[in-house]
Amino acid sequence: MNNKPKIAIIAVTIFSILFLSACSSSLNGNKTGEAVDINTRPSDQTQTKDTDDSKSVAENSAITPADKSNTDSEAASSTGQAENTTIESQKPQQTNGLQLSPSIKDIKVKAVYLTGPSGGSTAKVDKIIELAKTTEINTVVLDIKEDGSLNYQSNLDVVKKYGAETKYYNPEELVKKFHDNGIYVIGRIVTFRDKTLAKKRADLGIKTPKGTLWLENGKDPWTNPYFEEVWDYNIAIAKEAVSKGFDEIQFDYVRFPTGRKNDFDYGTNVPAKSQAINGFLAKAEKEIHQELGVPVSADVFAIIIESKSDGNNIGQIIEEVGKDIYCISPMIYPSHYANASNGVMGNGVGQTINGIPFAKPDLEPYKVMYNALIAGKKKIAEVPDYKAKVRPYIQAFTAKYLPKGYYQTYGPKQIREQISAVYDAGYDEWILWDSGNKYQEAYFEKK
Repeated sequence: MNNKPKIAIIAVTIFSILFLSACSSSLNGNKTGEAVDINTRPSDQTQTKDTDDSKSVAENSAITPADKSNTDSEAASSTGQAENTTIESQKPQQTNGLQLSPSIKDIKVKAVYLTGPSGGSTAKVDKIIELAKTTEINTVVLDIKEDGSLNYQSNLDVVKKYGAETKYYNPEELVKKFHDNGIYVIGRIVTFRDKTLAKKRADLGIKTPKGTLWLENGKDPWTNPYFEEVWDYNIAIAKEAVSKGFDEIQFDYVRFPTGRKNDFDYGTNVPAKSQAINGFLAKAEKEIHQELGVPVSADVFAIIIESKSDGNNIGQIIEEVGKDIYCISPMIYPSHYANASNGVMGNGVGQTINGIPFAKPDLEPYKVMYNALIAGKKKIAEVPDYKAKVRPYIQAFTAKYLPKGYYQTYGPKQIREQISAVYDAGYDEWILWDSGNKYQEAYFEKK
């Protein structure tokens, strides 16, 4: 008996209590042990409010809270009327940021993730710099755009007209400070999950069959990945970031939202979702990497390695998504796979990864990381001329949302196990994800 509806209801209820608002997710666990992934970005209920992902909610790719969104869609649609203005990729007004720090030209990325507010905190920035001086850390992934808002003041007309800005930090000054200390800076842009642009340009938002804006969990709209105007908007922001000194551009939420097929209306005779995602990344690669010399990377669901149906649903196919870009970062968080409980993330069976069953994946971080990477490597090896290298995200948070007995406290031991798995799988780069940006010195090897 398939228990997807039961899992979805439990997951949504619990996460609605734990977190402030919802992010998109994929939950396909059932009695056969199919692949499960709850969210692009996890959260720990104990983490601080200044983090971008203290707002996660699990939802089922078949049963989604969007059922309740239709009653609110008319009002949301009226907040953003279609306009004739075309969004075009504007060239940066400055070009003095294209030089990479000489010490990081051939860097092997060992990174931590920072939110916009953390980037604006001198104490937090200085702490990361001190870690970089004394440990193996050499890179930061810094939020540029999250939830539709830039974390600094932009000079782009399209941002001033359609976007939002919160001046957490001065990008030129902050990037220079990192560079002066030999730290590589990757700028993260949340791409298609952009409620600000979707509200101000409702014609660019994802629609329901009724023609109204589709709202994630009845609240926030997404922009439509099929529209090149949306591509150009994000590429314009990326180009400006390059001009301010960022060494690499990383696109996150470079996918379609999850939900029931009948919740969405993308039009008639539209191509496969993966064609839209691949098309955007190819254009970004051309305009950012080939023309400006700055590499392009993308974050992807780890579950697409195991589940082709999940990949088709969100438009990320592991054999395709890295064909044109510099790097992909699968988010291999053990807590995100199905467990054998009947609670959150539970399907009564667990998750099979690389042919190996895991009843309690959060308790086996080394094995989960290693087998996910090996499974992905096998698939990538079958694709001729696959450009992207693999740089996984590592779980550096405790998944307290899981049932008791199915999660553990993540500390230095669990982080080092995952890092060891990366190396044992034949890769040499990684990024730690903690939405609270709390990184212990003991996570890292000393210099």
